[in-house]
Amino acid sequence: MMDSFEFTKLAGAVLSALLLIFGTRTIIDMNVGHHPEKPGYTLPAAPPAEAAAAPAGGAEGAAAAPAAANGEDVIALLSKANADNGKAIFKKCQACHVAEKGKAPTVGPNLWDVVNRKKGSYPGYQYSEAMQKKGGEWSFDQLAQFLHSPKAFVPGTKMLFNGLGSPSDEADVIAYLATLADTPVPLPK
Repeated sequence: MMDSFEFTKLAGAVLSALLLIFGTRTIIDMNVGHHPEKPGYTLPAAPPAEAAAAPAGGAEGAAAAPAAANGEDVIALLSKANADNGKAIFKKCQACHVAEKGKAPTVGPNLWDVVNRKKGSYPGYQYSEAMQKKGGEWSFDQLAQFLHSPKAFVPGTKMLFNGLGSPSDEADVIAYLATLADTPVPLPK
């Protein structure tokens, strides 16, 4: 019959062997790079620096300038914008924003009733100094410019998102944001 000392030695040997096997495997797994088959949502890349800095005199610069300079192209699309599509696109925004009446802000401010709201004014959210100084209201045009490139529209903003890739996506998101109010804001015809 085995006494308690012999049993302790045997149990220690078994546990040591398991620790060695699983510890070695864990170290190997940590050092061998594993990547998910499909990554989660990837933020869109910023536009190339040369496209943003291109002079407006060239044909390419003239075509790119309106989207970066103002939201007229997006405003023109608002009459045909699809708020349901905008709601689907807005799911990207929900990583940082809520859009429900009365909800506390999260990483970003609550976007309920954002259209025509004063910039940097949602109660309980600490805006960047740049956003507080921007002034004005979130008109359709201002939203279009911000959604196109937040960092270009408000240099110094805390928002990390690079912007939406197409004017039609921007128009759809703005159409959705316009519905988020007790009295939805009518889109231009």
